Amino acid sequence: MGPVAPMTPIIVGLTGNIGSGKSSVARRLEALGAAIIDADALAREATRDEAVLARIAGELGPELVVDGQLDRAATAERVFADPGARERLDAIVHPWVRRASDARVAELRASPAPPPVIVLDIPLLYENGLESGCDAVVVVDAPLEARVARVSGRSGLDAGAVRARDAAQMPLADKVARADFVIDNAGPEIRLDAQVDALWRELLARATEGC
Repeated sequence: MGPVAPMTPIIVGLTGNIGSGKSSVARRLEALGAAIIDADALAREATRDEAVLARIAGELGPELVVDGQLDRAATAERVFADPGARERLDAIVHPWVRRASDARVAELRASPAPPPVIVLDIPLLYENGLESGCDAVVVVDAPLEARVARVSGRSGLDAGAVRARDAAQMPLADKVARADFVIDNAGPEIRLDAQVDALWRELLARATEGC
């Protein structure tokens, strides 16, 4: 009997609105054996690219780039108050992120021991029509008041600013309705971990079926 071919990873989209606890789910999945590709982290990398910064300065205003770095606070204030500015910023940053994500997926798939599951942690997965590239989508759900309290507590944003950012995303209930799996993050961490562990078993079963 010849050597066993490595498992082909399944691609799982992970999403949810601001404060839903998506990062906690990602960390748990990573601890269980998934590879995580974090779109927010890639977006931060994108805004350290000189070509990206030049486009932001040219299209959104030179005041957003200070000493060769993006003024993140000023940029956030600008784009959440102006949907047109947000669309222009997304048009600059998202293609860079997509290329970097695709390259990382290809690298993981080609590795000698690929992970069974590659998780694409993408806040705007549905908003940008990226679910079509996933074998399954997981949405992390939590009540708005709990999400506002979480974000305000960790970032200092006032409740109004958090609500405005939530309103800029697709309603969370719509994402839940479209998801293959839903993680309810309204309760304690131990309950969240139990749900993610059960999800992991299901994802592994799907990965095995696809071998």
